[in-house]
Amino acid sequence: QVQLVESGGGLVQAGGSLRLSCAASVRTFSRYTMGWFRQAPGKEREFVAAISWIDRNTYYTDSVKGRFTISRDNAKNTVYLQMSSLKPEDTAVYYCAAAALDRVAANGNLYNYWGQGTQVTVSS
Repeated sequence: QVQLVESGGGLVQAGGSLRLSCAASVRTFSRYTMGWFRQAPGKEREFVAAISWIDRNTYYTDSVKGRFTISRDNAKNTVYLQMSSLKPEDTAVYYCAAAALDRVAANGNLYNYWGQGTQVTVSS
């Protein structure tokens, strides 16, 4: 069983930055593709970013390209999402997810494990 625990959310002004962390309790963390998703009130969950384990290839949704950076530290079983130039439309609950894949994926149905989420609120 894989447990994922997100942290780092909070309230920030537009233009500010936050770094989200997701700690995984699994021995084979280095073999999972990791992703970040978000869900705003009244909206469906959407893909944000993913990083593969095999070549650390990254993939982002268009709305965050150039502003968000996903990275991973396999020694710490942790994946990060550095968010900069935040906008009010980035406000959402952010979820970390793990997929037993060797490639990046934006389809949430391909992810096997999910965290509980962390709230990010960007004020205008």
